[in-house]
Amino acid sequence: MIITLGCDHAGFPLKSKLMEHLHSKGHQVIDHGSYTPEPVDFPDIAKKVCSSIKHGESERGIMVCGTGVGASIAANKIPEIRAALCHDIHSAHQCVEHDNVNVMCLGAKIIGEWLAYDLIDAFLNAEFSTEPEFRRRVEKLNLMELEAEKELKEK
Repeated sequence: MIITLGCDHAGFPLKSKLMEHLHSKGHQVIDHGSYTPEPVDFPDIAKKVCSSIKHGESERGIMVCGTGVGASIAANKIPEIRAALCHDIHSAHQCVEHDNVNVMCLGAKIIGEWLAYDLIDAFLNAEFSTEPEFRRRVEKLNLMELEAEKELKEK
């Protein structure tokens, strides 16, 4: 699978370890930074990660910031992106299975390296359910997004 990966300065120390883990599992990784521990703005990185998914360059994305909260907020501002903050295994797989999430956000200051590996594996091994109720709910999310875009255009 092709994964797009991004972090801010708080996530920078963990990112290289995550990249190694992803490569060890046979995934290709597109690295959208940050490339140094110097302060950066997480919305800029989130935009790059999400753009990679929207344009079909990657299948899923992983964002790492201090808590994962800012990355999640930023990613969810992008149409066609469904991002989830995951700090437990159940959320990491169920967000894909039930909500068709395509970006997982992690908090580098909240979780450790080994838990991050397990979360990534659960996220990437999960598949969106074929059950009608989950498909229906995700379609409603898509409609909400289209309605919001329409309202913005009308303003």
